Amino acid sequence: MEEIDPESLADIAYGIFEVYLNRELHARGSCLFELAGQETDFEEDAHEIFARFQEDYPDLAGALLRRFGGINAICALIRAGEGILPSKTTRVYWIVQDAPGPAKRGLDDEQVGKWLIFVSADEVDEAWRKVRDETAKGTLGISAKVSTAKPNPDSRDERYVIYVYTRDWADEADVMGLRERLRDIGFTERIGYKRNIETYQGEYSEEGRRVTYYSA
Repeated sequence: MEEIDPESLADIAYGIFEVYLNRELHARGSCLFELAGQETDFEEDAHEIFARFQEDYPDLAGALLRRFGGINAICALIRAGEGILPSKTTRVYWIVQDAPGPAKRGLDDEQVGKWLIFVSADEVDEAWRKVRDETAKGTLGISAKVSTAKPNPDSRDERYVIYVYTRDWADEADVMGLRERLRDIGFTERIGYKRNIETYQGEYSEEGRRVTYYSA
């Protein structure tokens, strides 16, 4: 097996820890993006959560400590927008926000699909805030994610992209209901919807061929 270089391992560890941190904070009634944007001191919680992360994933925790020196440095990165705003994020390819509750349990991945919203660099942070906040409140899809400023070798577009997921692509009423909700929060231009099954099969739009299942 090819050995991962320390910098890449630290980035992987950072992404996993931020998901872990967000999940644990959410269980305590907070969202990481809310705490990062306020004057609220979340470092004490972060230290407690990192101790548990270190027990669960000692190798990843070690990579973080070697790269950043301690949890306070990681908290400083988060406050600066790393993992919070796509334009400020350079250590992970995606920022993810799940809806509250058990909505993702029992999902059939091949039934899941997503609306794709392509936005420019100067629009992405505000666009993501809208989608993220509504998803966190449970008033949008089951989950959302956005590409970041970290250069992605798999990217086929210079723009950023936001995915907004639904449980079942065959449930047209639910899919189109989400599309209407996206219009309500400002996404009025025509966008496409893609089923996960096409993504898994590596099917992408090229040379005029489109693989969107819905367009609205």
